[in-house]
Amino acid sequence: MKLDGNSIDLAQLWEVSQGQKKLELDPKARELMKQSRTYIEKRLSSGEVIYGVNTGFGALSSVRINESQISELQKNLVRSHSVGIGEPFSVSEGRAILCLRANALARGHSGVRPDLVDKILEFLNHDVIPVIPGQGSVGASGDLAPLAHVALSLMGEGEVFYSGSRMATAEALKKAGIKPIELQAKEGLALINGCQVMTAVGLTTAFEIRRLCWLTDLAGAMSLEASRGSRQAFDPLISGSRPHQGEAKTARNLLKLLSAETEISKSHADCDRIQDAYSFRCMPQVHGATKDTLRYVIKVLETEANSSTDNPLVFSNEGKILSGGNFHGEPVAFALDFLAIAVAAQANISECRIEKLINPSMSGGLPAFLTKDGGLNSGMMIVQVAAASLVSENKILAHPASVDSIPTSADKEDHVSMGTIAARKLTQIARNAENVCAMELLSANQGLDLLSPLKSSKVLQKIQSKLREVVPPIKSDRAFYKDIDALRALIRSNELIKILTQEVGELEW
Repeated sequence: MKLDGNSIDLAQLWEVSQGQKKLELDPKARELMKQSRTYIEKRLSSGEVIYGVNTGFGALSSVRINESQISELQKNLVRSHSVGIGEPFSVSEGRAILCLRANALARGHSGVRPDLVDKILEFLNHDVIPVIPGQGSVGASGDLAPLAHVALSLMGEGEVFYSGSRMATAEALKKAGIKPIELQAKEGLALINGCQVMTAVGLTTAFEIRRLCWLTDLAGAMSLEASRGSRQAFDPLISGSRPHQGEAKTARNLLKLLSAETEISKSHADCDRIQDAYSFRCMPQVHGATKDTLRYVIKVLETEANSSTDNPLVFSNEGKILSGGNFHGEPVAFALDFLAIAVAAQANISECRIEKLINPSMSGGLPAFLTKDGGLNSGMMIVQVAAASLVSENKILAHPASVDSIPTSADKEDHVSMGTIAARKLTQIARNAENVCAMELLSANQGLDLLSPLKSSKVLQKIQSKLREVVPPIKSDRAFYKDIDALRALIRSNELIKILTQEVGELEW
């Protein structure tokens, strides 16, 4: 795969994050980088003062640096900014971060040598992934602290993940046969200016959220069937009268999964329940709004992934080196906070359906807590409690990080985005939502089992069989955390998505 600075998308970045792609710099991008580098060297040779090239940084930008000290300046910048703390990002997130950093530099607006991108890709292709602490970025001037740890590894310092182990970079480079890079003018600054950490984490999480949207539709369909609910709310006439894309797509997904009639739905045809609870009836509206949000956020993040976020930016054709603010993470931060809210809401309605299934006054005739021997057995009682805990945690995490700001760098950098905090919170919300989805699948499947020998749709029967391969039928109480862990692993394996695709085609998002 060739990086040209303009065309990376969600699917490609996911493949890179999973170690499925080898990367190289596109020849046209290489020429643009050479042109940009030649221009900045020409300007430097004239004795011109250029921010970040032969000056200090931030509040120290007025300090002129001698030509003999420029290389040392770049090294000192990287070392002094390597102050990230906390648990590191995962190896897959680290791969995505490296990819986006290289892609931004490949655009030719940073004035760095092509050798720098080549070195990043050499690390990536040999799976030498910097240890990048998750905390320490305020999201402007970009992801300074975490990206400094990337640059530190490229210099041969710091730590990396290699061959399944965390080790000193120097040790890993020796084993991999890679030489560290000697940073030249502006290259340290170019490596750490930008929003590639928040964007990479946001995009890889968005990929997983897309899968979660499909499986939440599946879990909702199973819950509706288990409670012998109505399909009427998914009639295309309803979504056609309020034409949000996500609503119509979700309604179509649910109808595909449920089919027109089943033995279960026929068994409740003459009941006196006129309308289902909102958590069933409003799935198109709530799940659909999450899908609409997801599509918007992916568009924002893909735009950011193919942007120039350095400072200053070099425009050699126009004869300009311009200092600006493309490193500010606000566009990304807003989008990540928006998606966090949407995913939290989707998990919330999923938990509502679990509650309906265990509540005999709302479940359409299922036994209390989905167990035949209530009292002796507690059934799904605490499964719902745990789900309630997760969605309440999500409500706290969904508070927007981007509404906060705090002055930094002696008040020179006085407004910041907190975008990387937004990315980290989004990831945790998505993990919680996956577990809630697993809990709903566990509960809905138990509900369908309790309706046996009545059958559901063909596709839901296939899903039931797959779930029973990892979660045995529940006859009496057991340690349900093992079932939840197994179902979450099944969610992440994509096996359920494969079954859905084989049976009803690709679901929409």
